[in-house]
Amino acid sequence: MPLYYELYRRGTLGAALTDSLDELIQAGHITPQLAIQVLEQYDKSMSEALANKVRSKAVIKGSLRTYRFCDDVWTFILKGNQLSVKLDHETVTADKIKIVACNARRPGE
Repeated sequence: MPLYYELYRRGTLGAALTDSLDELIQAGHITPQLAIQVLEQYDKSMSEALANKVRSKAVIKGSLRTYRFCDDVWTFILKGNQLSVKLDHETVTADKIKIVACNARRPGE
C-alpha cells in the first residue's frame, strides 16, 4: 500500500509528470518500476511540501451542495462561492468549488 495519497497526480503538474514518464517508458529510457518510484516520490514530496511550507489561509463562503465520506476521504461540493486567500488578499469567485480532504495520516500509521 502506498504511504501517501495519490491526489496530486490529477493536477496539472502531476499529469505532466505522468505523461513524461509514459513517454520515457515508451522510448525505452526508463522501466515502469522506476516510473512508479518517481510517482511515489512525487506523492511524498507534494504532501510534505504542503504540510510544511504552505502557511496561507483560505476563507470559503458559499452553500454546501453535496458532501460524502468514503475511505477516509471527505469530498465537499459548494456552489455560489467566494474564495479568499489570506496570503495575497485576493478574492476568487467560482460557480462551483470541490474540496477533497484526507486524513494527515494514512490508515494503519
